[in-house]
Amino acid sequence: MLPRSRTMPSRIHHGVADERHDIRHYLEVEVQPKVSESEAINPQSNYSKCFDDDGRLKRTGNFWTSSSHIITAVIGSGVLSLAWAIAQLGWVAGPAVMVLFAFVNLYTSNLLAQCYRSGDPVTGQRNYTYMDAVKSYLGGRKVMLCGLIQYLNLFGVAIGYTIAASVSMMAIKRSNCFHSSGGKDPCHMSSNGFMITFGIIEILFSQIPDFDQVWWLSIVAAIMSFTYSTVGLGLGIGKVAGNGTFKGSLTGISIGTETHTGPVTSTQKLWRSLQALGAIAFAYSFSIILIEIQDTIRSPPAEYKTMKKATLFSIIITTIFYLLCGCMGYAAFGDLAPGNLLTGFGFYNPYWLLDIANVAIVVHLVGAYQVWYFKQ
Repeated sequence: MLPRSRTMPSRIHHGVADERHDIRHYLEVEVQPKVSESEAINPQSNYSKCFDDDGRLKRTGNFWTSSSHIITAVIGSGVLSLAWAIAQLGWVAGPAVMVLFAFVNLYTSNLLAQCYRSGDPVTGQRNYTYMDAVKSYLGGRKVMLCGLIQYLNLFGVAIGYTIAASVSMMAIKRSNCFHSSGGKDPCHMSSNGFMITFGIIEILFSQIPDFDQVWWLSIVAAIMSFTYSTVGLGLGIGKVAGNGTFKGSLTGISIGTETHTGPVTSTQKLWRSLQALGAIAFAYSFSIILIEIQDTIRSPPAEYKTMKKATLFSIIITTIFYLLCGCMGYAAFGDLAPGNLLTGFGFYNPYWLLDIANVAIVVHLVGAYQVWYFKQ
């Protein structure tokens, strides 16, 4: 997640805050200030200790802050479904697809990083958001099309956040129910009340002015995401050690395998494989806020150079972590790996550790919802 903090300065131009834009902003034709030739040759002639070349507060971000923002944005609750994704693809295709998506994400991120400044990569006009970059490079009605796609994506992710948070809330109640009944009570319950609760929480937090900009929000998000991911990884390692063997197959779940919904058909095998590709792609996604992360970086050196290094480092760390979580989860459960290691009840004990992990998921998603949707 990406809070506006000391590494992400407020957007101020001539003393006026300029934080959010509606779609009309991106369709308007603006007269952008141009950097004179003398200023380009001698940037010190327009130097300010407090403001950057666009009149906004001095950016203070660097390689490490950018890397932390990227890692926090990428590593989300999607990591808990990677074991299921590998179970559909197998030991060969599963890890290979993860590495492939890492290279694709790295390549496209580097291309997008070069769009931060229009024209000259050092003195060109800054694009503060993804939509600013689309407007600068494409313009016209293409902005409306890209904006529509972006908002549809945000709408879909909002639904996903609500469902994921409610499932984790329900998992906390179910784990305690299982513990108190000794596993005899099936503990069936509805998630509707938890979804409503999550919505009310988001409404209340959205009333706090600039809540998405508090500096500690990204730190909390990082702690929460690593907490539940590490719990899932640790439980997977423990189960593999207890079994004394690695489960799974080279090609993933086989046609005819019995699941809780019945035997797997050839059509289901294809559909599950496509779902697995989508789950892995979703786990790597952070392009929607890449340019906002880049807008926190100080210069010199040029922002895109620092961003490329941060992206490479972050994707390497993320890929290693994803491979560990996905592979150990698949090794623990084999073809019957649950869709979510912490809410699919592949693990029942220790119940208090599962509760801590699911609380971390809820806290992470509450903050993520605020940051992602109130910065667009």
